[in-house]
Amino acid sequence: VQLQASGGGLVQAGGSLRLSCAASGRTFRSYAMGWFRQAPGKEREFVGAISWSGRTYYTDSVKGRFTISRDNAKNVLYLQMNNLKPEDTAVYYCAVALRGGNMYFPTTYDYWGQGTLVTVSS
Repeated sequence: VQLQASGGGLVQAGGSLRLSCAASGRTFRSYAMGWFRQAPGKEREFVGAISWSGRTYYTDSVKGRFTISRDNAKNVLYLQMNNLKPEDTAVYYCAVALRGGNMYFPTTYDYWGQGTLVTVSS
């Protein structure tokens, strides 16, 4: 099982990026998938998640700006990030939860991507 995150980069405040997470090794359509981020010197934090049925969950700081979606046919998870702020700067990780559980907790997730760096300049 592998998750490959991509799409990070340097963007000015107010700009947009779309992250992708390509999954391989098995079909993930039946599982919840999530995005987390970790800023320098901080713990990994929940950004958002999408259930197997397509229900989405977001942390308050990104609601209205970030959108999670998935393409089950392609086995790809997306994170559309709009109106980016300097405080969004972090390494972003995608993950998949095979067993269910609280999607807000990183311990719920079984496999993780390698992370992609997002830097937002002011």
